Amino acid sequence: MRKVIGIGETVLDIIFKDGQPIGAVPGGSVFNGIISLGRSGVNTSFISETGNDRVGRRIIAFLKENGVNADSVNVFPDSKSPVSLAFLDENNDAEYLFYKDHPHDRLDFSYPDVQPDDIVVFGSFYAVNPVIRPQVYGFLDYAHQHGAILYYDVNFRPAHQHEVMKITSNLLENLEMADIVRGSKEDFKVVFKKDNADRIYHSDISFYCRQFICTQGAEPVALRTQTVKKDYPVIDTTTVSTVGAGDNFNAGLVYGMVKYGITREMLLQGLSEQQWDDIIYCGQLFSANCCQSISNSVSKEFGEQMKL
Repeated sequence: MRKVIGIGETVLDIIFKDGQPIGAVPGGSVFNGIISLGRSGVNTSFISETGNDRVGRRIIAFLKENGVNADSVNVFPDSKSPVSLAFLDENNDAEYLFYKDHPHDRLDFSYPDVQPDDIVVFGSFYAVNPVIRPQVYGFLDYAHQHGAILYYDVNFRPAHQHEVMKITSNLLENLEMADIVRGSKEDFKVVFKKDNADRIYHSDISFYCRQFICTQGAEPVALRTQTVKKDYPVIDTTTVSTVGAGDNFNAGLVYGMVKYGITREMLLQGLSEQQWDDIIYCGQLFSANCCQSISNSVSKEFGEQMKL
């Protein structure tokens, strides 16, 4: 059975509306998508780190409750787990504040088994952080050599804008190793100072990776490959919170690749328009469902309906 392996940070997301906390859920950009995939019956595992505290224990329990293998989550005995505050505005879009107490970023894990056509999801600052780069790159290279599909979500927040120069070489390595690159218009504004999907693809992505998806909030999803150029209107939905919208688009697209049997060889040869239609629709379904609650992932009921 194909596996999906996520590598990324874990945090406790505390969500505020009108200045008051309305919920607290375990999160992290790759984490959110992996939980959704676990709920949808996909064979998943997660590589990360957490503190030895109530938050860390809750995060590991939450992974297991949702069917995700947590054997590669490293617990640091003398650290507190990170916390994120998400403040929802009148459109229920979120602005973030991050609190991290790890005295040193470290990452120490044993590699999970990786087979051809397993899917590795990675992204955000975690994927370019210079401090843990040797370990992250080592695993990505290992997965690539073992025939896995590498799905890269750039997810680079304005809070890290001052570090763009420092991480550019890591970012380019990620683009080069990835089989699919996905990011939001806001990410590329920060990283490349561009927000037009065609310009981003032709000047900054296509040289490294042929499959590119740019999400643009309520505007259509832009797909750019060597053979297919298409824009997909978003599914109309009542939005309660946009926290996790992009993370769950990733989850749905990966789910679609598993469901429709998309292999690395097929990606290298180029997918047909119909294949892209099918897997992007899955991405949009997952994203729309996540936006209907203050959870960071799809609902358990939705996961049950989508079980493969």
